[in-house]
Amino acid sequence: MYAVITSGGKQFKVQEQEIVTMERIAGEAGAKITFAEVLAIGEGAEMKYGNPTVEGAKVEAEIVEHFRGPKVIAFKMKRRRGYRRRKGHRQELTKVRITSIA
Repeated sequence: MYAVITSGGKQFKVQEQEIVTMERIAGEAGAKITFAEVLAIGEGAEMKYGNPTVEGAKVEAEIVEHFRGPKVIAFKMKRRRGYRRRKGHRQELTKVRITSIA
């Protein structure tokens, strides 16, 4: 059985005991969290789709760790002008283990 949840403006297809990387979630490592915005739940012919969310469905998870993603470089240049700008960014991310889908 799997579920489709939303977090940080993105949608994730999750199953039990799966580890998912998503944008930073408030809380310490080891804390329990609940995703109430479940868009779809079930498997095969038993799928239930929400409009926009499935009533009474929830996904429980545990925060595994917080970390920073790889560095992304934004580089601008105009040829023959001597104009160059370089800017780096690292996204704050969280690994989450899905414990139950109900």
